[in-house]
Amino acid sequence: MDRDPQPGSTGGYDGGFRRTAGRRPVTDYGSSVAQWMRNRQPRYKGGVMMERERPSASYVVDMLPPAARPRTAADAIPVRHLHSSLNKVKQPVNVVRWTPDGRRLLTGSTSGEFTLWNGMAFNFETIMQAHDSGVRAMEYSHSEEFIVSADHNGIIKYHQQNLNSVKIIDAIDKSCIRDLSFSPNDAKFVTARDDAKLKIYDFAAGIEESVLLGHNWDAKTVDWHPTKGLIVSGSKDHQVKLWDPRNSRCLTTLHGHKNTVAKASFEPSRGQLLATCARDLTTRVFDLRMMRDICILRGHEKDITTLVWHPIHASLLSTGAADGSIFHYLLDEPNTPAGSTESIPPYDSIDPSNAPAQTIYPAHRIQYAHDFSVWSLAWHPLGHILASGSNDRLTRFWSRARPGETDCFKDRYHLGEAAAEARGTWDRRSGRRMMREEEEQEAEDEADGLVDQKLPVTQSALPGIPGLTLPGLGASNGANNAGVQKNVLGMGNLSRPPNLPPSIATIDPNQFAAMVASGTLPLPPPPVAGSGQALPPPPPLPANFDFSKFPPGVFPPAFQLPQGFPPPPAGSAGVLPGIATDNAGSRRRAPLPSQQESLMEEQRRGKYRSVR
Repeated sequence: MDRDPQPGSTGGYDGGFRRTAGRRPVTDYGSSVAQWMRNRQPRYKGGVMMERERPSASYVVDMLPPAARPRTAADAIPVRHLHSSLNKVKQPVNVVRWTPDGRRLLTGSTSGEFTLWNGMAFNFETIMQAHDSGVRAMEYSHSEEFIVSADHNGIIKYHQQNLNSVKIIDAIDKSCIRDLSFSPNDAKFVTARDDAKLKIYDFAAGIEESVLLGHNWDAKTVDWHPTKGLIVSGSKDHQVKLWDPRNSRCLTTLHGHKNTVAKASFEPSRGQLLATCARDLTTRVFDLRMMRDICILRGHEKDITTLVWHPIHASLLSTGAADGSIFHYLLDEPNTPAGSTESIPPYDSIDPSNAPAQTIYPAHRIQYAHDFSVWSLAWHPLGHILASGSNDRLTRFWSRARPGETDCFKDRYHLGEAAAEARGTWDRRSGRRMMREEEEQEAEDEADGLVDQKLPVTQSALPGIPGLTLPGLGASNGANNAGVQKNVLGMGNLSRPPNLPPSIATIDPNQFAAMVASGTLPLPPPPVAGSGQALPPPPPLPANFDFSKFPPGVFPPAFQLPQGFPPPPAGSAGVLPGIATDNAGSRRRAPLPSQQESLMEEQRRGKYRSVR
């Protein structure tokens, strides 16, 4: 590949080739929001002084955010696949949450990692190990200052927006936490656990305040009303319960589902409706004013695993199922299929309290959105992008179609790979190549975003041996080692290793360097505090012993030889393998071997142009 010479260079070859980066979709809502703010007017005057969008590509410039058209929920249905994001180490994605400002998406995986994705270009930004077990629940506070996450072992952690962990609430019973939710004022939060208990915590103090008892099996989901002191929970006992958090009393039990309730959520904008989904292939919408179900959403062929309300349109509800499908429902449009009898809503009947619930079918189906179960769905705060996390280890982004765009309805996510390939809208070979290129791009972004971790500087308990803490001498640098101590030859029940050379002079220099690097070199017994015993004298060295035979790096910095050993020659003090030092003499950890080796392997294949 020819490249233009850089300014000031001779124009010759300066090493390496740049891999051509593939096209990355970017969704920038800045122009749409600016245009809406410029042309909007009060709703009683019509809302927006702009021409209505028409099915033509020229009307792309007239697209507005969902908040500009609050009466047309159909315009916000996400039917177009934007991007699929996955980590270098692929793990099922359990939770997806948008940051309050909508600039990034935070995901939690079964490995306990937090991954941060860009909300416009959908590329990798950073990753961190947040939990030791799988992240099962995660929620932002309403004040947008903290993130509370919970894992499979029942441990709860507080995080700041920069993902720094500031508090840990350890679990006593080690019961898995399936869901959590904040109160309207962020003073409390509630968790749903596998031990059938709902626990309310004080957020500031980080202590358990009360326990809600009433479910007979695992509590799978919980949600706090957006404006009221009302909690809803769903369980494996097929029941949906409403609770008063002030006195821990169950207000009522809503029956209707015939299998495990997977998700329950209040409608966020008005708070009058409650949606629940279960493994009985149905989603039910309850009216809290009537305390009964008014809608039954049908259409899924497998267990429904999650649901989410649209942040702007109260009539738009999205669900995900165990077969990887994502369906979108409009509560004011039944979409009854041909040959079926259309039902009426209870509000239009003579006796609303006893009328049967209305049956609603999907307004749009994405049958092949994922290959496996969809575990979590999350809307962008503006309501124009839907993110989904699945057991197929992918995080996918979906958006509404542009005016005049119809190809998105014929892709493999709507028709399946075989049907799309038969119609010529998707090619298996090119699709795999695109997926491989996306994986390489994500891996390169992850390599750019990873920052080497540094170990704290510790003082050695034994002079000359950095980082070694001896039994009975306390932890180095005041740190608590939690009872973990290194065994040293001559202490405890350790015996002398067999075939130990009688003199250090008889050891081959290369073998001695390998023993030091691997940590297998036995150490002399240290003096016992208060016993008056000293180190035994070292074995005598030959008069013509030459320290220059040792390769560089054998002796760490500031290494003190016992009394009787001649000093090593100048310049022989080096660095042990895998340990780097700065000018101050403090140690820091080198890059992880797995990352470095894998990166070198990718460089040998020619996928990266320079060492990162």
